[in-house]
Amino acid sequence: MKNKVAIVTGAASGLGKAIAKKLVQNGVTVVVSDIDEENGKKVAQELDKNDGKAFFIQCDTSKPEDCKKLVSETIEKFGKLHFAINNAGIGGEQSLTGEYSVDNFKKVIDINLNGVFYGMHYQLPEIVKNGGAIVNMASILGSVGTPLSAAYVAAKHGVVGLTKTTALEYAQKGVRVNSVGPGYIQTQLLDQLDDEQKEQLVKAHPIGRLGKPEEVANLVVWLCSEEASFVTGSYYLVDGGYTAQ
Repeated sequence: MKNKVAIVTGAASGLGKAIAKKLVQNGVTVVVSDIDEENGKKVAQELDKNDGKAFFIQCDTSKPEDCKKLVSETIEKFGKLHFAINNAGIGGEQSLTGEYSVDNFKKVIDINLNGVFYGMHYQLPEIVKNGGAIVNMASILGSVGTPLSAAYVAAKHGVVGLTKTTALEYAQKGVRVNSVGPGYIQTQLLDQLDDEQKEQLVKAHPIGRLGKPEEVANLVVWLCSEEASFVTGSYYLVDGGYTAQ
C-alpha cells in the first residue's frame, strides 16, 4: 500500500483517527479530514511525527461543495487518490419517531447518508484513474433497528444500500466499494454514558466487551488492501456477535 493516497473523513478522533493511523503505518499518505479543525490538525501532526505522511483538510461532509473541495485539494497536493474512507457521522437525538425533531432528522441524514454520497460522487472519478477502494462506515444499525434512533438507523441502512449499488456500478472500473458495521466501540462518543449504561452495552455483545477502534481500523485497512482484491459490495460486521443474536 506504499505510495498510495487516502482520504479519511471524521478523522479528528475515534474510529477515523484509528483508521488514519493504521493506514499511515502501512505506508499510505493520508488526508485527515474533519469539521473539527483544531483536533484534525493535531492528528495530522501526530502522524507526521511518526515518519508518516499526513495532511489536514477541513470538510463538512453535509455540504457538497466541501466534499468537492476536499478531493480537489487532495489531487492538487498529491496528484492522485486511491482510497476513501467515508467515516464522518453523528448520533443524533434520542426520541420516539413521532416526537423526533424534523430538523435533527434532516441533519443526521445530511451528514450520515448524504455525506457518503457527496463524498463518493467526487472521489470516484479520481479513484477510477488509478484503481482503488472505498470503505463507507455503516454500523450494526445498518442491518438491525434500535428504539429512539430513527434518523441514525435510516441513514446507516441507506449507507449499506448505497454501497452495494455503487460497488456494482464500479466493479469493472477498478474500484471496490464496501461498508463496515461496527458494534459499540470504546470511543469518546460513549464518554457521555454513565457506568450502568456502559455495562448494559457490554452485555449486549456476546463477546463480553466493547470493541476497540483499532479492531475496526484493521478491517478497514484490509478492505483497502490487495488482500481483499475479490471483495466488493459487501457489508462487514465487526460487532462482537451483537447481530448474531
